Amino acid sequence: MSREVLNRLWTAMQAHDAGAFADCFAPDYRSEQPAHPGRAFQGADKVQENWTNVFAGVPDFQAEMLASASAEGGVEISEWRWSGTHLDGAPFAMCGVTVMGIDGGRIAWGRLYMEGVELDEGDIDEMVRDTYRPPPSE
Repeated sequence: MSREVLNRLWTAMQAHDAGAFADCFAPDYRSEQPAHPGRAFQGADKVQENWTNVFAGVPDFQAEMLASASAEGGVEISEWRWSGTHLDGAPFAMCGVTVMGIDGGRIAWGRLYMEGVELDEGDIDEMVRDTYRPPPSE
């Protein structure tokens, strides 16, 4: 049953159908983005509002579910790649993982770890240099 919900979700994404997409979520759905705590929200109505805007702003939006796995308690973990073109011609690209709790054939809660793809970032050596912060000298 849980995988069926993910398939409905993916189908709605491909069809750009925000109503069908929102119907995959429980009315009191709880969304968290742990890396961006200010983005938390609640409700399937907000899901529909958000995705109506996504589909309008990225008219050629495409979603790929690269992998998925079921865990105990109706939890589905999926790796996604989303792509398309913004209305101004800029590329849209996100990838990451979602962890979703399925209850009664709908998504009851979700934790999203989706991030924008940095198309012009440096290599791994640059990332390590930027990460390392030597202790202040005395």
